Amino acid sequence: MNLKIGLIDVDGHHFPNLCLMKLSAYHKARGDTVEWHDGRKKYDLVYMSRVFTDTYTKDFTGGIHADCIIKGGTGYGLKNKLEEEVEHSYPDYGLYSQFSDTAYGFLSRGCPRGCGFCIVGEKEGRKTEAVADLSEFWSGQRKITLLDANILACPDWKRLLGQLADSGATVDFTQGLDIRLITPEKVKALNKVKTKMLHFAWDNPEDDLTPYFRKFSDLTSVKDYRKRRVYVLTNYGSTQEQDLYRIYTLREMGYEPFVMVYEKPTAPPETRKLQRWVNNKWLFHAVPDFKDYDPTGYAKGKTKEK
Repeated sequence: MNLKIGLIDVDGHHFPNLCLMKLSAYHKARGDTVEWHDGRKKYDLVYMSRVFTDTYTKDFTGGIHADCIIKGGTGYGLKNKLEEEVEHSYPDYGLYSQFSDTAYGFLSRGCPRGCGFCIVGEKEGRKTEAVADLSEFWSGQRKITLLDANILACPDWKRLLGQLADSGATVDFTQGLDIRLITPEKVKALNKVKTKMLHFAWDNPEDDLTPYFRKFSDLTSVKDYRKRRVYVLTNYGSTQEQDLYRIYTLREMGYEPFVMVYEKPTAPPETRKLQRWVNNKWLFHAVPDFKDYDPTGYAKGKTKEK
């Protein structure tokens, strides 16, 4: 008997939910009817997927009429995982037609770092391993959004980066490349990948990563600072001085810092002010020194009259 399936993207539809796309493809292949959940309808099964916790998104509170409801995603915990057959299904990109020119997926899972603010180690393991070939989620799209946590730590990094290069698609390494694992051989492989954005991270102010960033600058073919973004974690044991040091140093080295605030509701006003200054790139370059930044004097690209 064919089932009537309802899908709920609890976080909204601003970014494709990969799990729901795989579930949709799996059930459609079985002859089931799949659609976005409609509270006026009755379903055999409803999947609710939530990536973020209450800190960032609120849980779904609408009515659900279904014989069975399955909740999954890190926003609900780490226990629910897709079955292997579903995990390796080619995503149903038709669910998010506004993103139809982009492929989304993982080539590897896991990360050896075990950072306290990150759930990847607990969720995927402390060892990076290849889990798929590019053809599992890409079939000619112009863009690829790669979700891997630490692809450079994967023993198969050369083969996987080679697949990305051979695709000819523009690749966005969204979760960040581990700058500490950079070698001439790895940069040579990255240079062959058509890149939209290279993401790195400088999370711990106690780590001096400047030699690694300078080394990458010497080796990479990506010279445009706007394509070399570095996440700077704040409100996680760092001082304002340490935050500013990382931000200024990255800019001096030719990178574009991007402030991430841990547990933003608990962050002090000065940290939130810092994020607004850095992440508004017009402001960040128009006002080079944070002490000169007056939030009341810069609005919608207009400077305060003197």
